Amino acid sequence: MADTVFSFVIPVFNEEAVIPLLLRRMERLLAAVGEPAEVIFVDDGSSDSSPTFLANLARGDERYCYLRLARNFGHQIAITAGLEAARGKAVIIMDADLQDPPETVLAMIAEWRKGFEVVHAQRISRAAETPLKRVTAHLFYRLINRLSAIDIPRDVGDFRLVDRVAVDAFLQLPEANRYVRGMFAWIGFRQTVVQYEREARAAGVSKYPLRKMLSLATSAIISFSDAPLRLAIWIGAVVSAASLAYGGYALLRALFWSNGLVDGWASTVVVISLLSGVNMLLTGVVGLYVGRIHAEVKGRPLYIVSRKIGFEAEAVVAPRVTRRASA
Repeated sequence: MADTVFSFVIPVFNEEAVIPLLLRRMERLLAAVGEPAEVIFVDDGSSDSSPTFLANLARGDERYCYLRLARNFGHQIAITAGLEAARGKAVIIMDADLQDPPETVLAMIAEWRKGFEVVHAQRISRAAETPLKRVTAHLFYRLINRLSAIDIPRDVGDFRLVDRVAVDAFLQLPEANRYVRGMFAWIGFRQTVVQYEREARAAGVSKYPLRKMLSLATSAIISFSDAPLRLAIWIGAVVSAASLAYGGYALLRALFWSNGLVDGWASTVVVISLLSGVNMLLTGVVGLYVGRIHAEVKGRPLYIVSRKIGFEAEAVVAPRVTRRASA
């Protein structure tokens, strides 16, 4: 659709239970929007009936497009794939589970028409989530803002509206380890928030277990902060100073307050074990950053497309996100 005004990018991973409910809400939303729009479902390697359902939908309705990735590349990569495929003047990113109500998009569009290039949807209530999820999310958003050099909006997920100029800027960012909400905060432009009440998942089970949430949090901190490295330096300095002080004390005691024998083998073993543990911890912190550098220099494509329906052109291997020209 050359005249597409709005593109909806919806990552999908094994969401057969919720897709019919999502489509009913999307039909009402598209009618309320009242302008040419496309809905891009990015299938992140689903193994249920989602691929068949979405492929048939895209064949029968030109408003819907289906993009299947060759395997499960992850939620953040699926969002990037959808953004690269989107053709609208504004792109709305939303999840398929209906925890983020599609009707909120109307308020986001209103802010976009005022001139904002990035409109974040901010959660003011997470009553449908477990207490553990609410507490950890609260702590994470405040921690990342304390550690990061940029201001990442609090209590904001990936639900947002992005103007075409901001989408194009985002697609110039080359990193393989992607924290999308931080990347949109980094690019700048005029940004605002629309607040909403987060709902319970409409059907199915969460595809974001604790392991994935911890991985996303690690990516966020490593991608947008060098605080762990600076903390490692300070820990190393403190431990080194304490070790020197203890060594000086042991030497003076041996020279002036004992018969030449230094006692306290138990404390010596404890200190050596402590220093070894601290050394391994700090080496692990550095290793996380080195591992991310290794992933970047390999230069692999962010994702591979195995199937596209509803698009004007077909492609098998997605191009690498455009890198900035070197100076």
